[in-house]
Amino acid sequence: MKTPVSFEFFPPKTPEGAAKLRVARQALYALEPEFCSVTYGAGGSTHEGTFATVKEILEEGREAASHFSCIGATRDKVREQLAELRAMGVKRLVALRGDLPSGYGTGGEFQHASDLVAFIRVETGDDFHVEVACYPEMHPQARSPEHDLRAFAAKVRAGADGAITQYFYNADSYFRFVEEVRKAGLDIPVVPGVMPIVSSAQLMRFSDACGAEIPRWIRLRLQSYGDDSDSIRAFGLDVVTRLCEQLVQGGAPGLHFYTMNQAAATVEICRRLGV
Repeated sequence: MKTPVSFEFFPPKTPEGAAKLRVARQALYALEPEFCSVTYGAGGSTHEGTFATVKEILEEGREAASHFSCIGATRDKVREQLAELRAMGVKRLVALRGDLPSGYGTGGEFQHASDLVAFIRVETGDDFHVEVACYPEMHPQARSPEHDLRAFAAKVRAGADGAITQYFYNADSYFRFVEEVRKAGLDIPVVPGVMPIVSSAQLMRFSDACGAEIPRWIRLRLQSYGDDSDSIRAFGLDVVTRLCEQLVQGGAPGLHFYTMNQAAATVEICRRLGV
C-alpha cells in the first residue's frame, strides 16, 4: 500500500521566493500529496502571506492546510479568520499555540492550543479536519514528558483529528511516543514530521531553536564534511531515507515533509521509498 505523504511550505517573502516555491510545488505535486500545509509568518506575525499561499495551492487543485496559531489573538479575530478560510474552501487546519511576536507580552484570549481546538469545534463543528502538533522528544518548554503528554491529550480531547510530530532522527523516540499516546487512550493518527538534511548549518540552527535532537553520530559526520555540500546532501539523503523506511515499516500512518520550500531532497527520498 502506498504511504500517504504531505508537504509543509512557508509563505515566501519576495516575488522571487514565490516564483521558486511555485516551481517546487509542481515538482512535489507529482508525488500526489494528501495535502500541503503552510506555516504562519515568523512568530505569528502575519497571516496574510499564509492565506495567500494557501489560496494558490487550492487554485492549483490541491488540498491546502493552513497553520493557525492563536497566541495573542482574540476570539473575534479567530472567528473572522476561520470564516475567511472556510470561504476560500479550506478543509484542513493545523492548530497551534504559536510564538508571540516580539514585544507582545502575553496577551490574547487563548493560552493553549487545546483552547483553540475547542473554540474551532464550537464555532465550526466538523467543517475542518484539525491537525495538532506533538513532540516525540518533548516540547522544549514542557516541564516533563508526563506534562507534555497531558498537554497533547488535552488537544486530542478538545477535538483534534490527527497529529503531526516535530522532526526527529531517532525512530525509537517516535515509536515510544506513539506507544504512550495509545496507553493514554488516545487513538488519533500520529504522522511523523520529516526534515530532509540539505544544509548542516541550517539544520543545527533549527534544531537548537526547536529542541529537536540531532544524534551525536549525525552531528559529528556533518561537521566532518565542512563546506562539502555534495557530501552533506548525499549523507542526508541516506540518513533520512533510512529513517523513513523504519517509520513506514513500523506502521507510521504517513510522512509529513518539512520541505523548506525546496523539492529536490524530498522528491529523491520519496523516489527511494517507492512513494
